[in-house]
Amino acid sequence: MSRPRQSAAPQSAAPLSPGRQGATPTGASALPARRVVALDLIAAALLLLVTVIGFANTFDSPQYVVAALGGLALGLAIAFVGAWRRWGILPLAGVTVGAYLVFGGALALPHTTILGVIPTLDTLRELVVGVVTSWKQLLTTVPPVSPADGHLVVPFLLTLVGGVLTASLAMRARRAAWALVPALVILVASILLGVAQPAAPLVEGLLFAAVAIVWLALRHAWYEDRAAVRVESAGGSDAAALRSSRTRRLVSGAVVLAVAAGAGVATAAFATPPTARFILRDFVVPPFDITQYASPLQSFRGYVRDDADETLFTVSGLPEDARVRLAAMDAYNGIVYNVADDGAGSSSAFTPVRSNMSPEAKGTPATVEFDIRSLEGVWLPDVGATREFTFEGARAQELARSAHFNDATGTAVVPAGLRSGDAYTIETVIPTAPSDTALADVPFAAIKMPKQSGIPEKVTELASRAAEDAETPIERARALESWLHTDGFFSHGLADDVVSLSGHGASRITALFAGEQMIGDDEQYAAAMAMMATQLGMPARVVMGWYPGKDDEGGATFEATGDNLHAWVEIAFQGYGWVPFDPAPDEDNEPNDQQTKPRANPKPQVLQPPPPAQEPADLPPAIAEDREQKEDEPPGPAWIGVVLLYGGITLGVLLLVAAPFLVMGAVKGARRARRRSAARTADRISGGWDELVDSAVDLRAPVERGATRSESALVVEERFTEPRVTALATRADLEVYGPGDPSPEDVDAFWREVDDIVGGMKGSATTWQRLRARLSVRSLQGTFPTGAAVFARVLPGRRGRGGDADQGGAA
Repeated sequence: MSRPRQSAAPQSAAPLSPGRQGATPTGASALPARRVVALDLIAAALLLLVTVIGFANTFDSPQYVVAALGGLALGLAIAFVGAWRRWGILPLAGVTVGAYLVFGGALALPHTTILGVIPTLDTLRELVVGVVTSWKQLLTTVPPVSPADGHLVVPFLLTLVGGVLTASLAMRARRAAWALVPALVILVASILLGVAQPAAPLVEGLLFAAVAIVWLALRHAWYEDRAAVRVESAGGSDAAALRSSRTRRLVSGAVVLAVAAGAGVATAAFATPPTARFILRDFVVPPFDITQYASPLQSFRGYVRDDADETLFTVSGLPEDARVRLAAMDAYNGIVYNVADDGAGSSSAFTPVRSNMSPEAKGTPATVEFDIRSLEGVWLPDVGATREFTFEGARAQELARSAHFNDATGTAVVPAGLRSGDAYTIETVIPTAPSDTALADVPFAAIKMPKQSGIPEKVTELASRAAEDAETPIERARALESWLHTDGFFSHGLADDVVSLSGHGASRITALFAGEQMIGDDEQYAAAMAMMATQLGMPARVVMGWYPGKDDEGGATFEATGDNLHAWVEIAFQGYGWVPFDPAPDEDNEPNDQQTKPRANPKPQVLQPPPPAQEPADLPPAIAEDREQKEDEPPGPAWIGVVLLYGGITLGVLLLVAAPFLVMGAVKGARRARRRSAARTADRISGGWDELVDSAVDLRAPVERGATRSESALVVEERFTEPRVTALATRADLEVYGPGDPSPEDVDAFWREVDDIVGGMKGSATTWQRLRARLSVRSLQGTFPTGAAVFARVLPGRRGRGGDADQGGAA
């Protein structure tokens, strides 16, 4: 059966329409074109605003909104100018990089600029390095992060690149729906880089879906409206029908959107059970592992013996009754007290220092200055609830990059190590110590403590006996402290002291309780009380540090030495945090003879039952992003997380570089597949010719959009010295407009010749020209929503491959 011809004459004889010849647009066609440009820009902005919403819980102030909206505005402006001037991929990328470096300082790193606007060398360096490192820094910093720490590079860069890609594809791609791809990628990136508790997930999803649906529907309706105007101007009678059809589709689309939104809200509110939100922060292991270092408590006797008169460091501005903390340890294994290797939120989870640490701390603000003398190691002394570190001296930058802070314990470390001459200032808050009266009816805080092992059995028995008469939680804790402090004797075990072995292993603690007298120093008594408290269900930990004695009080500068080094116990109370206890006897409470009157043994008593279970309480604000750990699940090797982190960053950079090639390859590959597999064989022939013309256009051949095949063939033949193109154009006209359908064999032969000619054209081009053609979007400026046609209507003087956007390509 013969197929009807598509035209009364072959395409080579068809005259060009006024739109194809670049005629000045009329008001009827220019108005929709301007509306489409505005619609594309507004839709791109709204799609990317979802990303801005997603970062709300990641930052501690709305300053990130300025950086994100500034990047978005720059991206949309670059995309608009690029579509108007018809820039290719490389010019567009160059302008984007320039805008990032010029405006990045004012929007993302204002603290590094002059007057908050003019970029400096530090600004440019941090912007360049931040392209690679800012992602890791954001993930390894406990949220909410401070904008002043350079984290604004992430939202600024995401919205800048997202604005350029989304708006460019919306205005220039043949299918506007391609613009949803980069917008969705940016949205997913904001989720992965965010926190487990999103700001408004329902709003994000509904806003993205609603904007996408309404935008594509309006675009389609406005282009049909232009078609109706052309039909009416040509004297047709279907213009009113076209407009009526558009109105019906808009109304029905709005109804469908409203029903879908309502159903989605209802389903999310009542039917969907809560599920875990997976983010990259959950899988990133902080790069510093404190567990590879020995416990500081093991060095207690060494400091006392070797540095009794040595100034380890000085402290200026130390408030009254404040204590200098070196380390807090809450895990015991029968040998030593150390930090717990239990992942996020534990005493070993150190993250890079930032300027908004301890945001919920309450107390008296203070500024304290430290000057390091002979103290060495990785532990960094601090005071109270530290909010910010400012390092000084020759190693200031090295220490600032190296310093890490633990929000759960309020301690800090510097993997680079301390040296004589290091100095730093901290902004801190000194919490007010609650009185026993205030704690009278306060339960212990329901904090998950690490699993303890190796605690001698006698510790549990003695703890129960010591606290037998106590009724309230604070009375039980004071009973333990009082028994050790009153019945014990103090000795460092030095040359002139009564024998007192160092250490706090199970054998040493057993010996402490088994002797006729309890003899030890801060190390043994603090470890013993912490074990006893733990066995009675109290959340307890051992803290090592310094505080002024009676001889040190009143001075403007406190000198930390081995002589005033101490260890004490902290127990957590609900709503009050960690309260200090000093179980060690006074230093002047020394036994005169080891055979003196034996200490009174506590009265025998039956073991008290374990404390009743307490209702879980909210964790203190300092324990940010604490993830529930499975107690019996052993932690994986630390190096795996580091390898995955840096491998992921490297892969991300490579994907970012290759993204233009991958995206353009996918788009053009899909276009070729669609043409090659068209339903009608004549359409496959026509698609093969279009593939050839588009390849020539990407290679910068001056083919006019809307030209006939014969006209296009002359241009391609002259540009590439390829005589077969004219014959192929004639053959295409005959196959498309001939009396019968071409056979599948004819289609295969035609496409083989197209591929052969295209290969010859690319072979005659240089490597740079082939690379530019692979990234070119010229051939994607098609007939439906192309930016070139839109700008040809809005700005009549601009012409490229053709004029009217709704005039088809060749064939």
